[in-house]
Amino acid sequence: MDHSGFVILACVLSWLTQSAIASFQSVPELEASMYKTVDGSACVRLLTLSGEIGCANPDRDKVLAPILRLRSASDTIDQISSVLLPFSELNAFLMRTLNEAAINAKVAGVLVESSSAVGASFPSSLSDDEKFPEAQFAPYQNTSHVWNPPGSGIINKRFNFPVYLLSDESTRIVQEAALGNQRRNFNYPMNVAEFDLVMQTTKVGTSTSEACLSASSCLPLGGYSVWSSLPPISSSSSKEIVLVITSMDSASIFRDTTLGADSPLSGLVALLASLDALANISSPENWNRQLVVAVFTGEAWGYLGSRQFLNQLSSGGSSVQGLDQSRIYQILEVGSVAQAMDNVFYAHFQNEGSAATVEILEALQVAATSLNSASAEVLVNNASDTNPGIPPSSLMPFVHANKSMSGVILTEFNSVYMNKYYHSSMDISGQINTSTIAVAASLVARTLYILASGQSNITSSVADLLTVNESLIEQLVSCLLTCNPGMSCDLVSGFITPSQTCPNHYVGVFTGDPSESPITENIDDTARFIWNFLANRTALTINGTDTGAIMDCSTGCSDSDQVCVGSTVEHKGVCVHSTTRYVPAYSTRLHYTASGWQTLPPSSTDVLGNVDPVYTESYWRVLGVRIFMKESSAFDTWILIMGMAITVVSFMTILSMKSAFKKRLKHA
Repeated sequence: MDHSGFVILACVLSWLTQSAIASFQSVPELEASMYKTVDGSACVRLLTLSGEIGCANPDRDKVLAPILRLRSASDTIDQISSVLLPFSELNAFLMRTLNEAAINAKVAGVLVESSSAVGASFPSSLSDDEKFPEAQFAPYQNTSHVWNPPGSGIINKRFNFPVYLLSDESTRIVQEAALGNQRRNFNYPMNVAEFDLVMQTTKVGTSTSEACLSASSCLPLGGYSVWSSLPPISSSSSKEIVLVITSMDSASIFRDTTLGADSPLSGLVALLASLDALANISSPENWNRQLVVAVFTGEAWGYLGSRQFLNQLSSGGSSVQGLDQSRIYQILEVGSVAQAMDNVFYAHFQNEGSAATVEILEALQVAATSLNSASAEVLVNNASDTNPGIPPSSLMPFVHANKSMSGVILTEFNSVYMNKYYHSSMDISGQINTSTIAVAASLVARTLYILASGQSNITSSVADLLTVNESLIEQLVSCLLTCNPGMSCDLVSGFITPSQTCPNHYVGVFTGDPSESPITENIDDTARFIWNFLANRTALTINGTDTGAIMDCSTGCSDSDQVCVGSTVEHKGVCVHSTTRYVPAYSTRLHYTASGWQTLPPSSTDVLGNVDPVYTESYWRVLGVRIFMKESSAFDTWILIMGMAITVVSFMTILSMKSAFKKRLKHA
């Protein structure tokens, strides 16, 4: 080929190159056209003292494989694939990978279709937890009872591949990519998924909680519980305490889609609504007993909140100043209540023969009777005596701490959970009945009034004051259990500036020093809202006037008994007299030092600590999945050769043109 041929070839190659990139203004645009990033929620790697659970990339590298859509968990897999499957088939498929090594070896990663996507089927039941959740913490020996029939136990299993729950839109995109592969009979070019779910614990080789905490490659699960009192506690008070408790966190293998609408948020909503009604009663300082409410977090992961609350009580921690464990006379726990059939609730109790327990049961009956009308009947039945004991609940640690503790758990179920989606991403607002929550809130408000005030019945005037605000319940459900309006709703944003709109009730990780006063950035939105709500509703009032709302919080509160409520970006907030506190929630087997978290050895004084798995979550830099079209390795090799050829031709063209110019110059 003479030099003119080289010039023509070079021009053609230049034209082709310019044409290919003409439609892109930048490298990011070019990359965006090649790769599609999908939205969703990842299953992450958790660790315990005995090893790993959860999901992650198997090593430090990204995972890449063709997308294969399965209709059923039992479908055949012929090659290493990024498996796409319906949400309803996930638990069965994951269990299959644990039982069939050949299938497990062919799974590069799992993409899970959104349960709310177009055409998605809704499973009749689904639970990621065990059939007896947290059985090791039960205050009795018979742990074979099945409280949670759908329980698969996958929340405590280890999967050596990434699992990613897709959003509705991403489900459609990935389904189209899988269909393209099917139409091409899985011949190249193929649509592949690239998983970037690499965990720090994998990178540094720490596979237990003790090891990763020592290497600073993980953080312990935890957060902040909240307690308050009605009325505010006096330092000189010696009254017996009626303690009402519930929890605010749930669990599933997908940390960012954990709502827990029925379990446990329906109990939380009922309790908040009951406290709102009780705030209408004047002069609670004249009650016979002190009413204290505690909302625990971390209960789904080893009762972190209730155990640390008890630990703080026994050690005299500043976060529980004003409380005395010996003064706790009785406990009422508000469990899942939103699915009670025909307004029939069940009372599970501890120490049946004690006067304090009998008093709670009788108060529940009086409260239920006062709610009955010609159009509706409210019943509270004692749970079956064939049950092995109280169900999994925050009451369990209290019973371990004091075998004679009197307590009752109010729930929607008798011997097995009514909630068919316990501890799963399917426990959403559509599964609960707000009218039933309102009935439960009324029942709790009247029961607490009887127990705290010492009155034996509910008069008509008191009944009017204890009327539950049903619109408040609707607000709480829309704020805490939906994305629209979510945490940006007026109720929540009137108290706090939320960090995100969509609520999430995964406990999260504990950050900061637990011995110091918590800073806002280290407290999740739900706990901050509950703190403000309780402080507002339990604030001391005289003749209907808030004694603390005489100054805003811009310069702090002048009285040590005051707290600042409603401080947001838009509002300064006001100081009110209220005994409302945060309590750190983390494993009692952990200790924080200047160098970080340390694992404590087993102790005879911490019975539950000895069976605590001590859950931690690995650090991670980014969690993401993207899909793109990939050619075969032979095609890639051909492209490489072509690139090298173009480079050689270009080089020869330059030499030829250089030689030609030299000749022309000589002739000139």
